[in-house]
Amino acid sequence: MRHPDLLLLTSACFIALSLNSAWAGEFEVHASEKIQYKAVFGQVQPREIVPARARTGGTIVVLKVEEGSAVKAGDVVAQIVDDKLELQLQGNGSQIAQIEAQLSNANADLSRAKSLVNSGTAPKTTLETAQTQVNVLTNQLDGARAQGDVIKQQQAEGDVLAPTDGRVLTVPVTKGSVAMPGEQIARIASGGYFLRIALPERYAANLKLGDNVLVGGRGLALQQIGIEQAHTGKLVKIYPEIDSGRVLADVETQSLGDYFAGERTLVWIPVGTKSVISLPPNALVNRAGIDYAKVVTANGGNEVAVIPGEIFNSTDGPRIEVLSGLNDGDKVETP
Repeated sequence: MRHPDLLLLTSACFIALSLNSAWAGEFEVHASEKIQYKAVFGQVQPREIVPARARTGGTIVVLKVEEGSAVKAGDVVAQIVDDKLELQLQGNGSQIAQIEAQLSNANADLSRAKSLVNSGTAPKTTLETAQTQVNVLTNQLDGARAQGDVIKQQQAEGDVLAPTDGRVLTVPVTKGSVAMPGEQIARIASGGYFLRIALPERYAANLKLGDNVLVGGRGLALQQIGIEQAHTGKLVKIYPEIDSGRVLADVETQSLGDYFAGERTLVWIPVGTKSVISLPPNALVNRAGIDYAKVVTANGGNEVAVIPGEIFNSTDGPRIEVLSGLNDGDKVETP
C-alpha cells in the first residue's frame, strides 16, 4: 500500500511541472502607440429626401403607398382626379364635332365653287372665299384637337410619380383629401444612408477625411455594442462650420439600409494617439480579483500585481493596456 505522504509529494510535483510547462514563452514589454477614440452617437440620415409632389390639383382618389413602402422611380404613388377636366374634355369633344361638321359643309361648298368657276358661271373670288373658309375651319379643328390633348395630359398628370428609388418616410395626406398643384404627397428617402455625428470643438483639428472609424451595432445598450464588436466605417465629410461648440461630420458604413431614419448608434472616432505599455491578454492571471503578470528575473520569475486597462487591436493582434505594475523593457512569461 502506497504511503500517503508519497502520493501527496507526487501530486505536488505533477502540478509544479504542469505550471512550468504552461508558461513557456516570453514577451518583452515595450511602449507602443495606441489610437485614442472618442465615443459619440451617430444618427442615421438618408443621403437625400425627395418629395413626390402633385402636378395638378384635385381630389386624391387612390393612395398606393404608406410609411416604409419601397418605391422605384416612376412608380405611381397616388392618383388625383379633377372632375372639371372630364367636363372640359366633353365640351372639347362637342366643339370638335361641330367644327368637323362645318368643315364638311365648307369642303362641299369648295367643290361646288370649283365646278362653277371652271364652267365660267361664277367669278374666281367665289373659289377663293370657299378655300379660305376651309382653311379657317381646318385650323380651328387642329386647335380644338390640341386643346383636347392638353386636357388629356392634365388628366394624366393626376398620377403622382415617385421621383427616385427609395423608401417612403412620411405620407402627410389621406385618400379623399384635396391636393393643390405642387403639394407634397410623400417624402422619399433615397441615395443610401449615412451616420451624422457631432463632436466637441476641441476634436475638430484631429478629424481627417478618410479616417477609419468604428461603428457599434443596433441598440443603445452599452453592453450590447462594445468597441470589441464594432465594425468599420469611414469619415467621408467634415462640415466647415462649428455650431454651438460642435463640429458635424458624416460617416459611411455598410448595413444601414434596415435602420430607421433618425436611429442612433455609437460611433468611435480616432482623435489622437498615446504611448502605452501593453501585453497579450493571456499574459495576465486573475486571482481573487487581482491581476498578475509573471516577470522574468535573474532568480527565475516574480509575479507582479498590475492594473489592466482596455483591450485594443494592434498590428500584432489583441493587446491589453497595463496602467501600472510594469516598466518598459520588462520580460513577461506568456502561455
